[in-house]
Amino acid sequence: MLSLGIVGLPNVGKSSLFNALTAAKAEAANYPFCTVDPNVGMVEVPDLRLVKLAEIVKPERTVPAVVQFVDITCLVKGASQGEGLGNKFLTNIRETDAIVHVVRCFDDPDVTHVMGSVDPVRDREVIEFELALADLGVVEKRLDKSKRAARTGEKEAQAELPALEKAHASLAEGKALWHVLLTDTERAMLATLQLLTLKPVLYAANVTDGELQGDEGAHVKALRAAIARDREPAEVVTFSAKIEGELAELAPEERAEFLSSLGLESAGLDRLIRGGYHLLGLQTYFTAGEKEVRAWTIHRGDTGPKAAGVIHTDFERGFIRAETVSYDDFLAHDGWKGAREKGVVRSEGKEYVVQDGDVLLFRFNV
Repeated sequence: MLSLGIVGLPNVGKSSLFNALTAAKAEAANYPFCTVDPNVGMVEVPDLRLVKLAEIVKPERTVPAVVQFVDITCLVKGASQGEGLGNKFLTNIRETDAIVHVVRCFDDPDVTHVMGSVDPVRDREVIEFELALADLGVVEKRLDKSKRAARTGEKEAQAELPALEKAHASLAEGKALWHVLLTDTERAMLATLQLLTLKPVLYAANVTDGELQGDEGAHVKALRAAIARDREPAEVVTFSAKIEGELAELAPEERAEFLSSLGLESAGLDRLIRGGYHLLGLQTYFTAGEKEVRAWTIHRGDTGPKAAGVIHTDFERGFIRAETVSYDDFLAHDGWKGAREKGVVRSEGKEYVVQDGDVLLFRFNV
């Protein structure tokens, strides 16, 4: 399951986005610090392929993939020194897969900005600085412990010291760790610390309704330019908190018509989830039986056993083979029976790399 942690300054649309995505109805108001406790919401991943598969198989139930959103209190400049509510809630997003940084990219005199003006490039830097200092505290504790252990001759501590020192140097300057050229070994050593600035970032740019329908405005362009200049491995998704709020109030069958009336092909939710999947290299495969049709999330490049392990560790441990058919062939031949009759069902072994949209039936023995 994909897990995304939402961060951002006050009054950028963070809680409004969370409300719209999860219908959690977290408090939202025109003043800072309106969300006191971390909110967690589960959102179904919209996928028309799952609907089509269910129409063919007619299962007892249909289970979509889900994304978990974790929304914490707003950060402000100086949070790491205790300003506002501080950064105590950041621990709630250390276990997430990626950070969604909501950035305000619209001007509205009726909605105040905690820093006095709308400047997404500055806001990005403020949040990066606060996340870096939050990570600095974690790294300093581990570095001190490792130095003491290394002096006693502990090999594991001696091995991780260079990575910790490299990370500490960057974080002490208030710079995120994506600025640092880390080897795969160094990344693996730091992974246990769940450092925030090592997580991929998806910028959710809150724009006006008009910008969604036409050209991007100056604020979004400036944000994209800053990300490109710094070579940050991040993506930008535009959305309108106002539109998402209106969509959340509509029945599912009315949403497509509403989006069409605005000249939009998809909701911000869809774009945000697609952005998260792309950023993290994720894809979907399906299982389809009489009891259940279900979508499963895996990484691109995962083999059959790895994909099976998402269902249950026993499936991976005792993997024998995977009966495999592409989504298009499954639909074209009206399910498993027709696909087998046409000879398009393949028997794939342990080395098979699962493709996006594959329909799989695992054979295993434990």
